Amino acid sequence: QVQLVESGGGLVQPGGSLRLSCAASGITFSSYTMRWYRQAPGKERELVASIVPGGSTWYADSVKGRFTISRDNAKNTVYLRMNTLKPEDTAMYSCNAQYNFLKYWGQGTQVTVSS
Repeated sequence: QVQLVESGGGLVQPGGSLRLSCAASGITFSSYTMRWYRQAPGKERELVASIVPGGSTWYADSVKGRFTISRDNAKNTVYLRMNTLKPEDTAMYSCNAQYNFLKYWGQGTQVTVSS
């Protein structure tokens, strides 16, 4: 049984920081590309960041320089460090794992940036 469980979301003031975690089970984690998506009400789902098994990363322009994706294969966990948060970062953040045609999703964790 495959599970992706996100945590670390919450309410933070503009300019603050959060670190999201996504713990995976039931997959050979080190073989998967891991991604963070987000979706705000009334907006399309957006790819925020990705990290491939070799460690190379990709970021959306909207978060580049502020967010950092990383992975700890020993812990089967992918992280998203979010700095200098803005109100427009408010969204449900979901973890995604992909290996060829296999693709899995977590339930998501809410991030709210508000003063």
